[in-house]
Amino acid sequence: MTLVELVITIVIVGIAAAALFSAMATMSSRSADPLLRQQSLDIAEAYLEEILLKDFADPSGVVCPAAAASRSQYQRVCDYAGLNDNGVRQADAAPIAALAGYRVNVTVNPQAWAGLPAADVLYVEVTVTDPANQSLVLGAYRTRY
Repeated sequence: MTLVELVITIVIVGIAAAALFSAMATMSSRSADPLLRQQSLDIAEAYLEEILLKDFADPSGVVCPAAAASRSQYQRVCDYAGLNDNGVRQADAAPIAALAGYRVNVTVNPQAWAGLPAADVLYVEVTVTDPANQSLVLGAYRTRY
């Protein structure tokens, strides 16, 4: 092997190594993203399940009277409208320290759906923002039945 061939080989191997290391750096910098996304999904599902298990309307028939002061006293789906939690909380409003970096926002709006009038349908949307400031939105319909 001549000196010219050796230099060309070293240059080619150097370029290939630089490309490989660059790709590895990109992958490793984003390696936690799937974990954050899955955690956000689990949080959104938990909040959505809690909300959808509540009554659609007050026993008096009023759909959305004034909400209780504390989340632990919420009885209706619409009580959760406008809920903003900085840090994930349990249903009794106790904070979960390990999930303090997440933010949860809930909107509840009447919306006509599948031939049902808006008075009989609530659309619940839960938005979870992770510590990397990426948002995940999960929504569901709750009907009067």
